[in-house]
Amino acid sequence: MSANAGSLKQHEATAAEEDLLRAGVYDVLASVFRREPDAGFLSDLQRLQGDDTPIGQAFAALAARAGSIDPTAARHEYGDLFIGLGRGELVPYGSYYLTGFLNEKPLAVLRDDMARLGIVRQEGVAEPEDHIASLCEMMAGLIRGRFLEPAPVKLQRAFFERHLAPWAGHFFSDVEAAKSADLYRPAGTIGRLFMEIETAAFAMEE
Repeated sequence: MSANAGSLKQHEATAAEEDLLRAGVYDVLASVFRREPDAGFLSDLQRLQGDDTPIGQAFAALAARAGSIDPTAARHEYGDLFIGLGRGELVPYGSYYLTGFLNEKPLAVLRDDMARLGIVRQEGVAEPEDHIASLCEMMAGLIRGRFLEPAPVKLQRAFFERHLAPWAGHFFSDVEAAKSADLYRPAGTIGRLFMEIETAAFAMEE
């Protein structure tokens, strides 16, 4: 094997590892924002590990808060933030952030793209598909090849720029600043920083 061939294989292995890490962050965000947390999920969050980077520190903070919060308090916090009596403090849907209303054109565009990519709405899910958790789950699926095969970077970028980039960073910033947020504040930080990382990484692919 030539030196160039060896370098290429090393680069491919590194890229694959980075993609798994990216998919892992999307999966964590999807799990955190999908539904009210229970004791088992809080226990899972406690196993998250961080490092000295800003996003690593946010992961460590999320793990620490998951270990200190009462499960009932965590459920109430989720309800106050995202459900409420009629409406929570925040509305975690792309259509709402982009138009001020639910079930608007951004959702229709998303559904068209889902059909084209072979992404099927999960049975029993009542929420519209432009929920932040669903979109993060779709991005993880594109990276991991859960739908057909791992999507090329160009396709990942197109999906991200159309369905997450226009609003997800604002949503995560709002979670950070929400008066009801405690457990979810570092989750908002993770989301905001990760959206910045993804935006910068995709820009380098030009």
